[in-house]
Amino acid sequence: MTHKTELYVPQGTTAHGGYALDIGPEQAGWTHSSLRVVELEPGGEHTFTTGDSEWIVLSLNGACTVRVSEDPNESDGEGTAEFDILGREDVFAGVSDFVYAPRDARVQIASGAGGRFALAGARCERRLPARYGPAPEVPVEDRGSGNCARQVRNFASADAFECDKLITVEVITPGGNWSSYPPHKHDENRPGEETELEEIYYFEIDGPNGFGYQRVFPSREGGSDVLAEVRSGDAVLVPDGWHGPSIAQPGHSMYYLNVMAGPGTERQWRICFHPDHTEGYR
Repeated sequence: MTHKTELYVPQGTTAHGGYALDIGPEQAGWTHSSLRVVELEPGGEHTFTTGDSEWIVLSLNGACTVRVSEDPNESDGEGTAEFDILGREDVFAGVSDFVYAPRDARVQIASGAGGRFALAGARCERRLPARYGPAPEVPVEDRGSGNCARQVRNFASADAFECDKLITVEVITPGGNWSSYPPHKHDENRPGEETELEEIYYFEIDGPNGFGYQRVFPSREGGSDVLAEVRSGDAVLVPDGWHGPSIAQPGHSMYYLNVMAGPGTERQWRICFHPDHTEGYR
């Protein structure tokens, strides 16, 4: 089991059942953020109840149909909505459409051709309606410059898509570049300046034998501290502390999915940059 002192989560270490990755508050030792990766064979299905969390179903590769039932004990009925995710060939091919599923619901994912799907979740209070997020409406941002340039896909950022607690985005870092730089943190609630958010990084690397590096270092005495070599399917937990850079091996672009949520009443990504590393790099 993963707990707060085990910030690096190698591929397969939390796998069980149909999940290749399963990180929740109990495993992470925190209160809100969750991430699962479900792998479906052709014709495969996966059903889960959302419980006290809201979830976004996102294609890592492949297409699927998502059925969301308002009654967690029923798979069909008046309160059932069905959405088709067109998906993508892989995470480097472009943005994907996605589906939002509210708390206290039942979700069925079915894929005719098979695929891999991320389930990004957060414990929440409000029950919002199930919705479809079209790929053409995903805001795509070019951030940084030079060897700190990267692409951010803000499909469920705080200002792009309504959730109660969940914030989740994708980042593509070209081979040889740094991202999540300058190092930054969001482990305190300071109104207007910083929001407290637990964060999961999930990685995929383009091409065989590719790797990258992720750094997390303390923002307080006894805080989180890890330097991990990451490969496809690995994750890194950030319960607190400065995080960054994320470094991509030359010749191998790096993808990561960020999942964030926290206890604050404000759903905002407000961060504090490390004062020793900010000049010219925001």
